[in-house]
Amino acid sequence: MDLRDALIDGWQRGFPLAREPFAAIAEQLGTGEAEVLRACLQLREQGVLGRIGGLFGAGAGGAGALAALAVPRERLAEVAARVSAQPGVNHNYEREHRWNLWFVAHAADAGALARTLDAIGHETALPMLRLPMRRAYRIDLGFDRRGAVARAVTTTRGEAPAPIAEADWPLAARVEAGLPLVSRPFDRWADELGLSPDRVLGTLRAWLADGTLRRFGLVVRHHELGFDANAMAVFAPPEERIDACGAALARESGVTLAYRRERAPGWPYTLYAMLHGRDRASVRALAAGVIERAGLSDVPHELLFSVRRFKQTGARRFRELADAH
Repeated sequence: MDLRDALIDGWQRGFPLAREPFAAIAEQLGTGEAEVLRACLQLREQGVLGRIGGLFGAGAGGAGALAALAVPRERLAEVAARVSAQPGVNHNYEREHRWNLWFVAHAADAGALARTLDAIGHETALPMLRLPMRRAYRIDLGFDRRGAVARAVTTTRGEAPAPIAEADWPLAARVEAGLPLVSRPFDRWADELGLSPDRVLGTLRAWLADGTLRRFGLVVRHHELGFDANAMAVFAPPEERIDACGAALARESGVTLAYRRERAPGWPYTLYAMLHGRDRASVRALAAGVIERAGLSDVPHELLFSVRRFKQTGARRFRELADAH
């Protein structure tokens, strides 16, 4: 197996929290540390590897929301550029729907998030759906790249973590930004933060143990892995069924994200699931099975396919928190 493939398949989670993590991976793969680092650099240059870092639980800090705009076709490129220019926006996609521009924004707190969304609304002069998260059922995105559809490679933890202490925000910001590709990356973080490497590694292990970090490892980009089709499935189950259906979605290995969000005027959907595949037919077949098994066939639902990716980066909640204090 190609070394790059081995890294993707083996270390999207469970990345060694050790002083010399790339040497530890090399030992397991029967190769050298320099070769592992070179392969990581190649994956990053190819756009497959976004970073090596962590994904935090929704309650770990800061504020975030999914939002959507109904953009006239002739204005789509212009509006998408305005949205992507906002530093708090980390995902921005065109989807097939009247609400056709969907983006995720993060900020240091609810007030700052509202100001970001207000600024976008003012600049674009367009109606907006604001959809803050109520509960996450699966958010630690990882991909099994074998097969026609993307399979989640993570366990599910539905509980919200406690907020990260202010003293640890600078470390959390580095976890979101990603490890430097050097022999002792955690030592570099420790030097920058004025901490010991043992303190840095101990904190990361504790965050993983209590669910603050959903995973730590290679964060890959699905388009570059060959999963060119993706759809956001949205559902409007009765209030008393939302959590049970959300838990059922999270048990489906083909669901890479599942969460509950607030309703918005004119938008009845509260339950969301992300599905990825190599083509639309695969995603549609996956969706049909998931909907039936999760007991959602009888509730209003839609499948919003992605058309165009305008922006995709990792969330940066903690950089803004650290900069503000």
